[in-house]
Amino acid sequence: MRNYLEFEKGLAEIEGKAEELRAMAKQNPEMDVEDEAKALDAKGESLLKELYSDLSPWRKCQVARHPERPHCKDYIEALFQEYTPLAGDRNFADDHAVMGGLARFNDRPVVVIGHEKGHDTNTRIERNFGMARPEGYRKATRLMELADRFKLPVITIVDTQGAYPGKGAEERGQSEAIARATEKCLQIGVPLIAVIIGEGGSGGAVAFAAADRLAMLEHSVYSVISPEGCAAILWKDSEKMREAAEALRLTAQDLQKLSVADLVIPEPVGGAHRSREEAIQAVGKALEGLLAELEGRDGKTLLAQRRQRFLDLGKTAFSL
Repeated sequence: MRNYLEFEKGLAEIEGKAEELRAMAKQNPEMDVEDEAKALDAKGESLLKELYSDLSPWRKCQVARHPERPHCKDYIEALFQEYTPLAGDRNFADDHAVMGGLARFNDRPVVVIGHEKGHDTNTRIERNFGMARPEGYRKATRLMELADRFKLPVITIVDTQGAYPGKGAEERGQSEAIARATEKCLQIGVPLIAVIIGEGGSGGAVAFAAADRLAMLEHSVYSVISPEGCAAILWKDSEKMREAAEALRLTAQDLQKLSVADLVIPEPVGGAHRSREEAIQAVGKALEGLLAELEGRDGKTLLAQRRQRFLDLGKTAFSL
C-alpha cells in the first residue's frame, strides 16, 4: 500500500479506483475494464504533475519526510562498492542513527557518513529516527579524521530532523559534539561533499553539511529549525507551521538562490519515493560531477576556498 500525503487525497482516490477495477477484473476475467483503468491512470498522472509542479514550502517539508523516500542505507547499498562500516566513537558507544565507513565510489576510495532513519518500526527505533546522539557526531568526527589522514574524499548523506534532545545526550555533551563535528568539516584537507536527501534539520544537519559542495534533492529541505518548532517559538502555535515554512526559506530552490546549496538534484515526478531507483541514480550522477570538480585541488586550496565559501554566504543574503 502506498502512503499518500495530505495534499494527495484526490490522487489517492483516482489511483485507488484504477487498482480496484483491475482487482475486479482479476476475479471476473469476463469484465473488460482496461480502457477505463487506463483513463484513470492518465488522469492520475496529469494530477500528479500538476500537484508537484509548484509545491509550497510546507508541502515540500511533507514530501521530504515521506517514509518511503530512499534513506542513507539505500544510497550506500546502491552507489558504493565494498562498503566497510566502522563503528563507535572510541569513547562511549556506537550510535546507530549515524552510519559510516570506508567504501568505493566509481572505484575510488572514499569515506561515506550519513544519518539513517530506518524503514519500519523496528529499524526506526533502532536508528532513533535518524536523530544522532553525541557518540554519533563523535563517530563522524573520527571518520573525518581518518579520511584526512589517508587523503580520502568524504561524502556525507544528510537526513535528520535534528540531533536527539534527550537528557542523556545533553549530559554527554551533545552541543559540544555537534560543534566539534562542524569544526572538523572545516578543518580536513580533503574534498567534502554533502547531499541532503530528505530533511536537513538544525545543527544536527550542519555538522555533516559544512562542506565544499552542498547538493540537495529537489524536494528536500534544510533549516535551522523545523517549521513546527519555529511556529511554536514565534507564535506560540505549532499549527502555524505553513507560515513558518514560508518564512524559513528552507527549500532547495530558495537555498540555491542564497548560495547555500550549490546544486539542486531533480527528483522523479511525484518525489523520490515514487521512483526510488531513479532518484538514487540522479544523486550518484551529481556526486560524480561534484567529485570531479574538486579533484586535483590540494589541501591548502580546499581549506581556503571552503573558508571563503562560508564567509561569503551572508553577502548573498543581504543582496537579495
